[in-house]
Order: sequence, then C-alpha cells, then structure tokens
Amino acid sequence: MRKARGSQDRWRSAIWGLAGLLVAVGAQAAESQTGGERGQGTIVAGVAAPAREAAPVVIDGVKLFEVRGVTAFPAERRATEISARIELFAQDKAFDPNAVEAVDLGNRTRLSAGKYELMTVFDVDAQNEGIARPLIAEVYRRRIAEAVAAYRSDRTPRALLLAAGYTLAAAALLVALIYLLGKGFRGLDGLIARRFKAKLGDVRIQSFRILQAEHLWAGVQGALRATHVIVAILVVAVFIDFALGRFPWTRALQERLLGLVVNPLLSIGRGIVEAIPNLLFLAILVIVTRYLLKTIRLFFVAVARGSVKMRGFDQEWAWPTYRIVRLLVIAFAAVVAYPYIPGSDSGAFKGISLFLGVIFSLGSTSVIANIIAGYTMTYRRAFRVGDRVKIGAHVGDVEEVRLLVTSLRSLKGERVVIPNSIILNSDLVNYSGISGTQGLILHTTVGIGYETPWRQVEAMLLMAAERTPGLLREPAAFVLQQALGDFCVTYELNVHCDQPHQMPQLYTALHRNILDVFNEYGVQIMTPAYVADAPQPKVVSKDQWHLSPAPKPTD
Repeated sequence: MRKARGSQDRWRSAIWGLAGLLVAVGAQAAESQTGGERGQGTIVAGVAAPAREAAPVVIDGVKLFEVRGVTAFPAERRATEISARIELFAQDKAFDPNAVEAVDLGNRTRLSAGKYELMTVFDVDAQNEGIARPLIAEVYRRRIAEAVAAYRSDRTPRALLLAAGYTLAAAALLVALIYLLGKGFRGLDGLIARRFKAKLGDVRIQSFRILQAEHLWAGVQGALRATHVIVAILVVAVFIDFALGRFPWTRALQERLLGLVVNPLLSIGRGIVEAIPNLLFLAILVIVTRYLLKTIRLFFVAVARGSVKMRGFDQEWAWPTYRIVRLLVIAFAAVVAYPYIPGSDSGAFKGISLFLGVIFSLGSTSVIANIIAGYTMTYRRAFRVGDRVKIGAHVGDVEEVRLLVTSLRSLKGERVVIPNSIILNSDLVNYSGISGTQGLILHTTVGIGYETPWRQVEAMLLMAAERTPGLLREPAAFVLQQALGDFCVTYELNVHCDQPHQMPQLYTALHRNILDVFNEYGVQIMTPAYVADAPQPKVVSKDQWHLSPAPKPTD
C-alpha cells in the first residue's frame, strides 16, 4: 500500500513536475497495437479515432494515463490490453520495476521490459499533447515503473497485515462513533425538549390554525432523526471507502463507489454554478414582476374607491379587471422565465410539462367555462352583490360573486351556490335592477263570479292596493282581466314597488287587504272550480274578523 510505504513513490513521481501530471490526467495517445505486439512485436499504425474517444489505463484502481482509440482498435480495448500486460509484468518478480525501458525505433517508441512488450508510443501521441515523443515516452515509462513497484509492494505480507490492522482499527473507531452519535443526538433531543418544546405554539394565519404545536415538535424530532441517520450513513461510507482502499484487490471498487457518491455531488455543484446567471435573471424578473403587479394593484384600488374615474368603466369592474391583468402579466413573465429555469431543456422537464398540460386541459374544461361565465356576467352588469334575483327556480339575494360560483341567500335563509356557467345558460330576473329604474310590478289574481259587476271588482282591488303600505302611488295600480273562464272572471291586480327585498311582506299585506275588502262588500272569491253556488255567499262578516285567538284592534 502507498500509505503504508510512505510518500516515497509520490515524491518520486512529483520530480517530473507538471508535465507528467498533465499527461497522466489526459494523454491523447493514438496507438495501434495488435496481437503481434503481444507476441512478435508487430505494430500496425492505425488512423486515430476522434479526440473525444479515450480510456484510462488503470492498475489497482489507480489511473496511470489515458490512451486514444483508432479506427479498428477502440480506446477501451487498447487500455484494457495495456493494463493486462502491465499487470502480467508486475506479477513476474524476476524483473525489476525499473527495468522498463524506452526504445526509440525511429517513428515510434516501444516501452518494454525483457520479454514483456508493454506499449508503443507514436508521433501522433506527441502531436496531440504538443510535446516531444521522447518526453511522453519517458513519462509513461516512469508511471509504469511506479505502478509496478506499488503493485508488488501492496501484496507483501507486511503490507497486507498493516492493511488488516488499519481496517480493524477503523472498524473499532466506527463502532465507537456510531455509539457516540446515538448518545449525542439523544442528549441533543432532550436538551431541545427542555428548552424549546414548551415555547412552541400553533402556527396561525389570521384565525385559521395551520399547524399545531405537537405537529411542530414532531417535525423537529423528525429533522433530528434524519440528521442522525445522514451523519451515521456518512460515517459508514467513509469507513467503507477507507477499508476498500487498504487492499489492492478492492481499490478499484473503492474508486467506483467513490464515483457513485462524488460524481452526483459534482454534477449538482456544477449545475448550481452554471445556473447562477439564470437564477439571477429569474430573481430580477420576479422582483420586476412583483413591483409591476403592486403598481397595477394601486391603480385598480384607486378605481375601486372612485379616486380614478374612467368613462364607461364601472367601479365594480375594478377587481375583476385587475385579476385579468394580473393573470396576463404572470403568464407573460412565465413565458419569459421558462428558458431560464434550470433543467427546462431536459426531456424529463418537458415530459412533466406535457403531462401537467394534458391533465389541466382534461380537468379544467368546466372550471374555465365557469370563469368565463363569471366575467361575462360581471361585464354585462347582470347583477351586483345585494340584488334580489331569480335564477331558474331560486329566488334570493346575491351574497357573493366569485370566478367560479355565485352565492344566493334564499327567502328561507338558505345559502344556494350556483355555478356561473349554469347562471349564464339560465333565465335570470333581477328584481333590484327593475325596481331601480321604473319600479317593480307585483301582481296577483282572483276569480270572481259573473254575477258581480266587473267595475265593482276592479274598484275593490284598487281599494285593497291603496290600503297596502309600501306600494308606490305613482305609477298607479291597475287591473287587468286575464280570462273569462267557465265559472268566473279572472282579474289581475298590478301594483308598483321599489323595495324588492320586501316582496314577500308586500304580497302578504296585499292579499290580506284583498280579503278584507271583498268581505266588507260581501263578494265571494271563487275557487278554481265548483259544482254549484252555495245558498249564501262564502264571506266573513266584519264582526267575525277577529275571532279568538286573533288579537282585536285597540282603536
């Protein structure tokens, strides 16, 4: 092992300076070595493959240098065969590691040791690196000699015993650290519980409790446990990495495991660094969009309050219009920001975007229809909050108008929620809108026999209207004869009012007065159909109007 042998080999390699290090990281060698090189030493100079094709020559998990491929000999295969020849030479202790020599053959340099032909360096290798071929060949020779020496040293009994001892000591240290971590985190949990648990309160937004104190404490404990597990995993990973690196047979596995951990972290780090300019642009875009929306909101607040007036633009249109403008601004900002979102050009991001778009398009049809209907009714001035309306079979006062639904308070105090798309496709009567212009007409019908003069009936109906408080005197009430039926004449009394919210009370008072007036004059109100006339008219005499338990008038 290199650590067991000390730093002698490293200092020896460092003598060659920066040139050797650069070549070790990425030597652009394009060699052509066939089976003859393994046997008779015949060399075929192939055509160099593209520069991006390279493979490392690795001994015991340590990369010596990289080789390039040729047209008929891929880089991966070349590197594998060179590594195999070097290992075969390292296993033959009859040759000294420093027996590797570089033989200049004119247009190429052969690296060999006795009967072992290790590799061939061509002029193209030197051209790719921009330095002389003898220098590259010498760097390769020294790297091979160092690797062979380390290969043999790591497999000596003394080195293996030291590796086993270090591994056992590390295992003991691992057990101690795991124990101390568990004890330390339990103590930290108790300390936090004593000092902060009693101080945790519920998280509220206005009057809504979002998180309870016990949920917050459970989250704190979960974070502590997760931290404990992560630290323990890191300690175990460090131990595994250390133990695998002690033995030459597992050193390659150490490199692979380390790559599994380090490479994703490096990728994340590079991604974060590369995304910083885009993130700065997104931050600036968010700030600009936010202050633009604030400015737009201030303008529409002034419109809603009446401070800013626009011809033909009602004040109640301010907030719906602000929502539309806000949506357009956010949509425009999202379109501008999309190319700068990290990962937006990846296939996964595009797939997720497409999936969400399909889900949104399939599930939002009714939602969009209700939103459009809501805005349509707003700008058509169909009704306002507080209006008495009739929508289909529902009569009530408008309590709330939202993008998707409209809420009514019925005459019985029930809260009726109607989707805006249904309202748009239904018959709508706005009693408040009618009463505010020409007055709302209340109408009721009575059936009176043919034996009663129609002039008398109309006079009695108009008298009942005059007795009813809350009705308008102008325009005056009027009577219409709707039908000449088989048994009676149908009269319709029409009166005006400007209080649509009092319609039930006004109808009740009007019907009471009609009954009183017809009873006073002894005129019977006919039922829809009858068999024969009663011997006496079915009326209630005035002295019977207040029979028990009805209260008698005080005057």
